[in-house]
Amino acid sequence: MEAVVFDLDGVLVDSERTWDEVRRHVVAEHGGRWTEEATRAVQGMSTPEWARYLVEELGAKLTPERLAEVVVDEMARRYADGPPVLPGAPETVRAVGERYPVAIASSSPPVLIKAFLEATGLTGLVRVAVSSEQVAAGKPAPDVYLKAAEQLAVRPETCAAVEDTTNGLRAAMAAGMAVYAVPNPHFPPDPAVLAEVAFVLKDITELVEKL
Repeated sequence: MEAVVFDLDGVLVDSERTWDEVRRHVVAEHGGRWTEEATRAVQGMSTPEWARYLVEELGAKLTPERLAEVVVDEMARRYADGPPVLPGAPETVRAVGERYPVAIASSSPPVLIKAFLEATGLTGLVRVAVSSEQVAAGKPAPDVYLKAAEQLAVRPETCAAVEDTTNGLRAAMAAGMAVYAVPNPHFPPDPAVLAEVAFVLKDITELVEKL
């Protein structure tokens, strides 16, 4: 193993429910209708991808660009007093960072990744932070993980990835990484996908021991 790549939402920050709440509110406020499958469908998508989905599939009456701006602005407002960092997450990243180069590969926009790094004092430790906005396709496509490995100057198959949702797990596996799953309790991953990962952790603090 040459490096460890972390997802952000649901792995280091307890934000999956907040994203879901904000998107639902914006869709309803602008004439759309949320569906049962929408929550899982958008998890892992890049900002342009989920914005188009909320407009084209759910009927929100905004342009995708404006809808994305509204949602991300509200998320940034909620992060203003500090992101909802999961217990033990910064300590785990620091402990892993003592042994391996670490990166973040996230579907969050760069502004929210930066907010997490600054709030936790991890900016200097996390060598690479890639948003799916910066690649061709969001999760479950492997692009964001492949870009993180490229920027770390390591081969993807020599990396461990830490993920929580179905689309994230699929993305990391498609990149050829050894996947450590921390199943999201609010949005449990598909059991069939979970069965394919290298390790399943109860919480993020188990990672150091398993590595």
